[in-house]
Amino acid sequence: MSKHLSQDEFFTALTALFTTQKQTQKGTVLLSQKRFSYDESAKETPEKQEDDDPLASLSTRLPPAPIIIRATNAKSKDHRKEGRKVKLSTLVQPDELDAFYVRYAEVCKAGMSGLKPRDRTKRKAKEKARRKMKAQA
Repeated sequence: MSKHLSQDEFFTALTALFTTQKQTQKGTVLLSQKRFSYDESAKETPEKQEDDDPLASLSTRLPPAPIIIRATNAKSKDHRKEGRKVKLSTLVQPDELDAFYVRYAEVCKAGMSGLKPRDRTKRKAKEKARRKMKAQA
């Protein structure tokens, strides 16, 4: 498992990743986030409650856990061997989430400015032809 980057390093690398994809004018940047659970014993187990309570399992509260944010350029295993696959991750503590998401949104918006609209002319032509066929029938 690779070491997680600090938040500043993560944002610098993410900006570089978006810039690289913008310069090549093709490619994908995948972003994901999930609750990070590194210690199985930290998870609370529901205490024995009455069997009559149908909502007993819902009453268990998990302690606040950090969020892991990941980014990758979605290259295949072959590219990983050549060193062209980029994988980034950082851990964000619950009390730092608001400040992190403000900066994360800025970086993502700046990176998405290079996106070009999807070419939908073929789909529109098919729909137009389909409507024309229905009108004639």
